[in-house]
Amino acid sequence: MGELIDKVKGKTKQAEAAVTGSRTRKAEGLIDELKGKAKGAFEDAKKGVKEATRKQPTVSSRTP
Repeated sequence: MGELIDKVKGKTKQAEAAVTGSRTRKAEGLIDELKGKAKGAFEDAKKGVKEATRKQPTVSSRTP
């Protein structure tokens, strides 16, 4: 959920920068948007690792 908030915050700052002409505000908006994308990618990777480890067959200590 945090990634969505950062993306929206970044887009809002960029829109404000387009109206005011503030290069600083545009840069802040880009940073926030990229931070949101990075958070989303991290959460996707974390979810993928959890799913991959959950699907691994367990190795039994018994020998046939």
